[in-house]
Amino acid sequence: MGLAMVRRRGFRGARLRSALLLALAALPLASPAQALASAQGASTALQFRITEGNIENAFLQDRDVAAHLLLNSGEKPRVLVAFPAGNSGAGVWFEPVSAPVQWTLGQVQPLRQTVDGHAWNGIAADATVMADQLVLKDAVLGSVRVLRDYQLGQGYAAQVAATPQIVAQPQLAERSVRWQRQRVDGAPGYAIALTVDNGRFQREDGRIVLRPDRVGEALRVHIEASTGETPLTPFADLLNSDAQDDPRSRQALQFLSYREKFLAGSWRFDTYFGRDTLMSLRLLMPVLQPAAVDAGIASVLARLSPDGQVAHEESIGEFAVLQHLKEQGKASADPVYDYVMVDDDYMLPAVAAAWLLEDPRGRQGAQAFLGSGENGQRQGDALVRNLMFVAASSEAFARKPVYSNLVALKPGSKVGQWRDSNEGIGRGRYAYDVNAVWMPAALRAIGQFLDAGLLDQYTTPAQRERLRAAAAGAGDWERHATALFTVHLSGAQAARQVSDYAREIGVSDTPAMASLKGMPLEFLAIALDAQGHPVPVLNSDEGFRLLFGRPDPAVLERDVGNLMRPFPAGLRTEVGMVVANPVYASHDVWARFGNSAYHGTVIWAWQQAVMAAGLKRQLDRGDLPAVTRTHLEAAQAQLWQGICAANAVRTSELWSWSYRDGHYHIAPFGAGGADEDESNAAQLWSTVFLALPPPVTCR
Repeated sequence: MGLAMVRRRGFRGARLRSALLLALAALPLASPAQALASAQGASTALQFRITEGNIENAFLQDRDVAAHLLLNSGEKPRVLVAFPAGNSGAGVWFEPVSAPVQWTLGQVQPLRQTVDGHAWNGIAADATVMADQLVLKDAVLGSVRVLRDYQLGQGYAAQVAATPQIVAQPQLAERSVRWQRQRVDGAPGYAIALTVDNGRFQREDGRIVLRPDRVGEALRVHIEASTGETPLTPFADLLNSDAQDDPRSRQALQFLSYREKFLAGSWRFDTYFGRDTLMSLRLLMPVLQPAAVDAGIASVLARLSPDGQVAHEESIGEFAVLQHLKEQGKASADPVYDYVMVDDDYMLPAVAAAWLLEDPRGRQGAQAFLGSGENGQRQGDALVRNLMFVAASSEAFARKPVYSNLVALKPGSKVGQWRDSNEGIGRGRYAYDVNAVWMPAALRAIGQFLDAGLLDQYTTPAQRERLRAAAAGAGDWERHATALFTVHLSGAQAARQVSDYAREIGVSDTPAMASLKGMPLEFLAIALDAQGHPVPVLNSDEGFRLLFGRPDPAVLERDVGNLMRPFPAGLRTEVGMVVANPVYASHDVWARFGNSAYHGTVIWAWQQAVMAAGLKRQLDRGDLPAVTRTHLEAAQAQLWQGICAANAVRTSELWSWSYRDGHYHIAPFGAGGADEDESNAAQLWSTVFLALPPPVTCR
């Protein structure tokens, strides 16, 4: 942390002088007194760092300040700061460089100031970078969603553009450049400034170029960024004593957890996502304090649609303002909720039942929780809206179990469940997990609530009758839906596919071929296409059924065995379980599910956690034959070997792999030029291993 500072003893004084001069130049940045006050309070702040590939991530949370700083080394330098407040941020992108640059991060501390009577919160950081010159490409300030789109190569609206200002006072000699603007509705906005004490920002041919005073010397850069958006409230007491002793996961979870909501992941998803909240709550439930679980479920209920659908994502802060301006022509900051996803609608009943009925702590406070609420809406009333929506959605398939009566993606949408990239479910229309797992789990949860009588005061007799009829169909739903997704291959066909696919992607097929043993193959497709045909992509969503269902022992052995075969016959690699394997699909599908695809042959931490939790739940059953238990224990050990092998990236959203010298090796997702996005260093549902004691010792 302090290496660069030790080498540059004069840097701190220069930085404070620069900060003072910038403040005099009307920047919303800290004075020396404010900076020192922040430094004195920094000892109580949450601070941690994660390095992945070329990205150094620094996280800070201290009361009303929460910020995530990214420094990109390599050929595409970048400085970016994301704030949970308003899902806002500020980033500076530089032109690609011929010789890769290297950032070294020094001290990071909270930054607080008052500008025109409004509080601005942010961070101040010191860094060095080795570069002969850096050419500023652009700076983007505002919603993280705008920054996210810009990172993916998209533009932004002219109304959110910020103009760079080189501070050219005699005392500064062009050593600072800053961007600052108000929110488009006039509310307090965003600022970012870069200051150097041994270099200059100069305009050349319409560009701003930063060079060191002396060639070959590392530039010493002071970074300050702040937002005027309303801060969130961290939990003072988040975990109980049962949580695993994993500092990095604890830190990531703390940074992403607030009384108002849990954040899906930083930097790209610093706000509420319904599915991420629900699945993280379910997996973390044993180690969370009751107030945290209550707050998480309440955040989902508060965002339901009038007919009971769960909100996927929210537009808040300036992004909400922009959306209202575009759609209604008015500058409102009221949140806008997205209901395009369908899986989260059916997750809510199962997760709510797990807490309010199955967990003794949740059951004890269930009546008080359901009776509480805001703005005249009780939590119990909101939950019933969702249960009625689920019941209504189940009735067509219950009457006539044909594929066209399953729960489909919404008209015109290519996505609808957690694999929410365009190729996520192989261009299918009916997702396996939604129909064969989540709907039956939701219907069973409805039955649990009815049996407990917990919702009697929130329902009418007619509603209870309709809910009871829907709940009674859970078993038939599961049986008929599962049959529609079943794929059958002969032993010869499966072997041929594995051999050809291994050759295509350049990996060994020896362990995979041995695992097939020439036997016929039967597995569950990732989705059905628009004509009801299975999309034969092997996938990790079977973990959901292990976590929420009760498969027959023979089916359990078959399906777990399919997944735990060595890749490319199954999903298991040395660096983790991939979430999709197109080996048994047609050759044109292979390229669309590669290891640079967001939901392709890549490893997602939380999917491994779902599988681990699901295997544990099945092993806790008392009705399994000894041979089934032995097979599940072997699968559990194999799964955890991969989990342990990827310990260095355990809180990441996802990672990829390379294959060389006969082995798979971790590759940070987003580091490769072909990767279609980049991974968050801190992902909410990647912290859920805090509730999963490993059955093996990770070395």
